[in-house]
Amino acid sequence: MSNSSSSSSANGGVGFIGLLTIVFVGLKLTGVINWSWLWVLSPIWISFLFILGLLFVVFILWVILKDK
Repeated sequence: MSNSSSSSSANGGVGFIGLLTIVFVGLKLTGVINWSWLWVLSPIWISFLFILGLLFVVFILWVILKDK
């Protein structure tokens, strides 16, 4: 039995955030948009801040519930 017929598959493609970043960079390099690089790369840092915020909330909940 080959790996391609396996019922479980790994997703190795580019996700929505990566695709959006590639589109923004392409638009910036072709001159279609005149945004600063901060906003062109915003999908990366906004998703990073979101994940960091979620980890912070989980940590705070863990500290609160650990004492009970």
